[in-house]
Amino acid sequence: MITGFGKIDGRPASLIAYDFTVMAGSMGRTAEVKCNRAREIALSKRMPMIWLIDSAGARIQEAIGSTFAGSGFLFREESIMSGVVPMVAAMMGPGAAGTAYIPALADFVPMVKGTSHMALGGPPLVKAVVGEDISAEELGGSKIHTEVSGVADLEVADDTACLEAIKTYLSYFPSSNLEQPPIAPCSDPADRREDALLTVVPDSARRAYDMKKVIAALVDHGQMFEIKPGWARNLITCFARLAGRPVGVVANQPLVLGGALDVDAADKAARFIMLCDAFHIPLVFLQDVPGFMVGSKVEKQGIIRHGAKMLYAVSEATVPKVTVVVRKAYGAGYFVMCGKAYEPDLIVAWPTAEISVMGPEGGTNIVFRKEIADAADPEAERARRIEEYRRLINPYIAAGGALIDDVIDPRETRPVLVRALEMAATKKVERPWKKHGVMPV
Repeated sequence: MITGFGKIDGRPASLIAYDFTVMAGSMGRTAEVKCNRAREIALSKRMPMIWLIDSAGARIQEAIGSTFAGSGFLFREESIMSGVVPMVAAMMGPGAAGTAYIPALADFVPMVKGTSHMALGGPPLVKAVVGEDISAEELGGSKIHTEVSGVADLEVADDTACLEAIKTYLSYFPSSNLEQPPIAPCSDPADRREDALLTVVPDSARRAYDMKKVIAALVDHGQMFEIKPGWARNLITCFARLAGRPVGVVANQPLVLGGALDVDAADKAARFIMLCDAFHIPLVFLQDVPGFMVGSKVEKQGIIRHGAKMLYAVSEATVPKVTVVVRKAYGAGYFVMCGKAYEPDLIVAWPTAEISVMGPEGGTNIVFRKEIADAADPEAERARRIEEYRRLINPYIAAGGALIDDVIDPRETRPVLVRALEMAATKKVERPWKKHGVMPV
């Protein structure tokens, strides 16, 4: 193990690096004592904790009593540090057994493509226990964990890119939960109007578009740092800045599943929202959501339980929250994407927005079912009723019912967001005392 402390962009951080050239970077008794000191420094001095993992895991020859018990302290301490200081576990090589739980408990987990992998049991153990013959890459390589399992947050090309990703990630964060996120100098005008936003959303509600283009048009210099870009791609979670102020963006992605929320998207959002809330990073929600996926497949996956995680996270968050309804906001999707009941400090909509318990087609089939069935030409009557239904769910009706605060010109979205975050910077929310809530898992 190599342990120490230094500075990243002028701010102190504590670091533990597993050196694979010495006993395969394995966890041993003295190494854990050494690492405990680094963790103690991070927590007591309130600075980020960074692990660079390239390790074969615990030493079996020392596992009885010493290393085994030491690993237990590590995981407990990491859990206690959660939400107090930022924690990064970079997979820059293998990580098995004990060194696989470090990233599982960390806030940000980048993986190097082609050289890193993690699993609770490596291929030899898997072969011995369950008889499965599999490579380390197939078992727990970067593609598996960034696109399938969701355990890791970002796949990077090489070690240099991994270290740069760590620095970029930490630039959005305070050193601890006792501080506010650092505001960066910004030459992108806060009042910048963006004409491209008039055409990015198609006229037809059925046509897809890339929500990342909307985000890029809004944030400082079009720069964003996406978290879990390859997993649950129907939802975008990223860090960006507005007038220099760090924000966490949660946005539906119409290009994937029409932006509908499924089990993985709900988990992705819940964790990201909790992460931002823990470190005082304001949240911006961009809604274009037809609701949650339905059907026997997602019910068997526990869509109700997973959707409740997202509800819980957005309800619990006390940071400034600003919501923009870009196009559709139907059903529970409107709620979990920080609808009016979830304490947005400002909630606005574009003129293209539709806010309803369900979309025009589904709503028409229920509300006007008898009229359609009795009509001489049911299809023509259905089309007419859909348009009638659509007129009832436009943003001006929603504003009249206080479901949103205003209908805005899309070109004014960036200035509106900047002003809203400035207004909400002094936000204070009182909650009933409790030891902790019971989050759905």
